Amino acid sequence: MKQMSQTPPKAGAILPIIVLAQFACTSLWFAGNAVSKDLVDLYQLGEGTLGHLTSAVQFGFISGTLVFALLGISDRFSPSRVFMVCALLGATANLLVLLPNQGLTSLLIIRFGTGFFLAGIYPVGMKIASDYHEKGLGKALGFLVGALVLGTAFPHLIKSIGQGLSWQAVFICTSAISALGGIFLFLAVPDGPFRKPSSKIDLGVSLMVFKKNDFRQAAFGYFGHMWELYAFWAFVPVVLTLYQEGHPLIQLNTSLFSFIIIGAGAFSCIAGGYLSAARGSGFVARVALTISGLCCALSPFGYQLPFGLFIVFLLVWGTSVIADSPQFSTLVAQSAPKENTGTALTIVNCIGFSITIVSIEVVQWLMHHGSPNLALLALAPGPFLGVLATVRKS
Repeated sequence: MKQMSQTPPKAGAILPIIVLAQFACTSLWFAGNAVSKDLVDLYQLGEGTLGHLTSAVQFGFISGTLVFALLGISDRFSPSRVFMVCALLGATANLLVLLPNQGLTSLLIIRFGTGFFLAGIYPVGMKIASDYHEKGLGKALGFLVGALVLGTAFPHLIKSIGQGLSWQAVFICTSAISALGGIFLFLAVPDGPFRKPSSKIDLGVSLMVFKKNDFRQAAFGYFGHMWELYAFWAFVPVVLTLYQEGHPLIQLNTSLFSFIIIGAGAFSCIAGGYLSAARGSGFVARVALTISGLCCALSPFGYQLPFGLFIVFLLVWGTSVIADSPQFSTLVAQSAPKENTGTALTIVNCIGFSITIVSIEVVQWLMHHGSPNLALLALAPGPFLGVLATVRKS
């Protein structure tokens, strides 16, 4: 299979294709979350299944990014080809959930596999974007991470628009669009004009990039952001359910509101990308971290708000919690050696997603063994430490 053109088209024409493919393929991420209740009821799984399924995807992603980073996969091979292969393998792994007689162990293994191949999609998509954007990368990654946000939220939308839709249909739909997205990107996006391929495996690159002060600051800010992000996303449906239990007269479509709250972050990513062109990526990242950190700190009071204000509060949180992500990726990409950009992005993702497993499990434990309304307070240190790490960034 060959790509359509060997002459790289202009970045402006390529970006929408990368965005669509990123959206399609990252829909695999929360497919299990959107139907976790169905899986729990069908296979009689225990409490905490949501957190464990989410952590399994994260752990798979971490393992994948570690392998990809150590082997320099996206720097040594065509990123578009890597993206397509991983999209097809991720879609296949996602479909394995449909096999009969599943248990918690088999489901965790399957979701681990899906996460592993997502390591060849999300950071590789950013690598492709950086190969086309020597300037304006912050704005480009704003669109790209916005696509990740919508892809992550998409399974909730599928579930909400078809109340009679089977859980199997959610997995089939997400796998189908992932496969199509990967093939489409490979056919339409040749290697970028700013790509500098690496010809050998260098196991020291992953450590070498951290010697640069600018890189360390960007990476540590990103790590604080990641402590909060996926735990918040994973527990949005739980937070909505807790609110409804405290306000029994209110009827909530939990799946629809989960999609809206998570998906709203796509618009803040894009807006932050434009703002970064005027004020710098570091400024946008700090503002977003500060707002989301305040939301963490105020989260126990949110359950006492009237319904409209409660949704507005979650929308503010949902937009601020992700707006910094493309800017941190921009800072990481710009501060890394060009020939090692893919590896740098991948190893930072690897560490960042390792952190998400801890925060998800901490919140999961607090939800079941402490006061559920106070559980999200545990996320507050992440954004505030992230601000401290980037306070000297311009």
